[in-house]
Amino acid sequence: MTTVLVVEDESLIRMSIADHLEERGFQVIEARDADQAMQLLNERSGIGIIFTDVDMPGTMDGIDLAHTVKEKWPPIRIFVTSGLWRLDTDELPTNAVFIPKPYNADDLAKQFRLTSR
Repeated sequence: MTTVLVVEDESLIRMSIADHLEERGFQVIEARDADQAMQLLNERSGIGIIFTDVDMPGTMDGIDLAHTVKEKWPPIRIFVTSGLWRLDTDELPTNAVFIPKPYNADDLAKQFRLTSR
């Protein structure tokens, strides 16, 4: 079972996508911001995917988090989302995927499964 770390400061959005992913067979860990995500990444092993929003409070945004994760944990697959920004691939780490909001939970789960193989 793939473990997904969902990083989203909007609690209702975070809980909703976490529920949808769990219903589709993923184990989900939630973080309210990049700082909490970094703490969880340092404490836990086995996280296979990080799904992060761009705009969050704290010491780094989702783009900074994506680059840090790529540097420190290269095997983790990275997905970045935003309703405000449209990111080009050159703004993200190599092999990271941008998914615009609103996204469909079924489509998101399919993309996660494809990268888990």
